[in-house]
Amino acid sequence: MRTRILQTLFLATLLPTLGTGKASAQLTLNEQQAAVGDAPSDPDPLVSELSPSLTHESVRRAMRMVAAWQVRRVCNTPSQDWIFATLYMGLLAASRTLQEPRYHDLVLRVAEHYDWRLGPRLDHADDQAIGQVYLALYRERPNPRRIKALRMQFDLLMQEPRKPKHPVWWWCDALFMAPPVWAGLAGATGDDHYLAYMDQEWHTTSSLLWDQKERLFSRDAAYLTKYETNGHKLFWSRGNGWVMGGLVGILQQFAENDPRRPFYVERLQEMASAVKDCQEADGLWRAGMLDAASYANPEISGSAFFVYSIAWGIQHGLLDKATYLLVVQRAWAGMLKHIYADGRLGDVQPVGEAPGNYKPSASYVFGVGAFLLAGSELDTLATSGRYGKR
Repeated sequence: MRTRILQTLFLATLLPTLGTGKASAQLTLNEQQAAVGDAPSDPDPLVSELSPSLTHESVRRAMRMVAAWQVRRVCNTPSQDWIFATLYMGLLAASRTLQEPRYHDLVLRVAEHYDWRLGPRLDHADDQAIGQVYLALYRERPNPRRIKALRMQFDLLMQEPRKPKHPVWWWCDALFMAPPVWAGLAGATGDDHYLAYMDQEWHTTSSLLWDQKERLFSRDAAYLTKYETNGHKLFWSRGNGWVMGGLVGILQQFAENDPRRPFYVERLQEMASAVKDCQEADGLWRAGMLDAASYANPEISGSAFFVYSIAWGIQHGLLDKATYLLVVQRAWAGMLKHIYADGRLGDVQPVGEAPGNYKPSASYVFGVGAFLLAGSELDTLATSGRYGKR
């Protein structure tokens, strides 16, 4: 009841009519659905001329191709949803890497369209994910307006009584959606209360879903006792990719000497080790991490998040280069084999909560966002000289 009252007050006092602009409602249903993603039966042929070499020229060429294809499909479909938030994060990263201001400007228009507000559900992690986008834009231009609504909403949430047996973030994907926003708001404001809230809730979720033996997360409590055909426990690659991507977002906000930081460093290292052990011969990961034989296609969105997170860990000295460089090299080469001649990024599992099967042509915006984040991080590694010659 208290949550509903707070949400009503919040919406009544803070949420006026959205700004102008061509809204998604003006598009046909098919156009809206295509913007999110689709899986045509007759896609273009796969591209053949992309080089897997980890050089600026090669990495950026692949990023540019995929980003341009996706932007053509979403330029008139602003969204506050987590599905698009991931894409917007990737576009901001691609804008910096490729020196393409139009990608940045597209994301900025989305933020202005929604007047820098989160999605409608006050306490739902999916509707908080776009806060990562707002914070990234705030860091480049610290205008208080860009985080005003976010801060007011989170202040209200911290007034809610905690329910330790009912985690706020009860599914592992949520550890990507919300915690980096809480940690980022702490960094933007200097208020540690947001970071303390995040730390407490992260531990609550981890204590429920973390498997210490396998070093992976179950998707939610319903999956703690679900198993693959081969008898291994069921671990969803995209869900674990979300967690690792979220860890990167958190670790960027902790001070080096913060006593809470080593826990998250260790979790990233443990997961990276498990992910390395699950990598298949084509350099990629299947939707079900411990039973690759049950899934015909690789899963690119989870694979891309693994590349992004491991490359970031190498870059920041948290993961051993000698151990993990080959992992990201093989995975990047593998992902390039799933790009079509028009720039479509294929083999992205549709929205779901568990491993599944899908057409090779399946492409969805969150997969592209993860791919662009991965490419940008690989390009940063190349800039640092950790790949040798530039």
